[in-house]
Amino acid sequence: MTVTLEQPARALLVTAEDREVPVPASLRYSSDDPLAVHLDFPADISLNGDMVTWTFSRGLLEEGVRAPSGVGDVHIWPCGRFRTVVELHSPYGMALLRFEKAALQRFLVRSYAVVAAGREEVGPALDRGLTSLLGNV
Repeated sequence: MTVTLEQPARALLVTAEDREVPVPASLRYSSDDPLAVHLDFPADISLNGDMVTWTFSRGLLEEGVRAPSGVGDVHIWPCGRFRTVVELHSPYGMALLRFEKAALQRFLVRSYAVVAAGREEVGPALDRGLTSLLGNV
């Protein structure tokens, strides 16, 4: 049986002028893909009018809440005692988002209640990922 968690997340987009603009977002976790978390943004705030989802490892989120973490397109680090920064890089640019640390920690606790750390079965997720990358090759 698949269990999916969704949690709204209040994000603040940090602009080039160092202003913080509220951005709707939600965190999602599924027992079907136990190593990943998904950060969803609604279509009305994207450049092309489509919903945008960033997918990265649950471990990266866990590490980033406590210490700077990440390589490549997603970087996460603590910002003071109460906030966490998520930096997303794409071919179109970079977005810097601030989240409430407590909300991210709550989401992680809920995800570990669904699939405990070390109990992730990667076989089905690996098969789906390879099929997605390779198609019917």
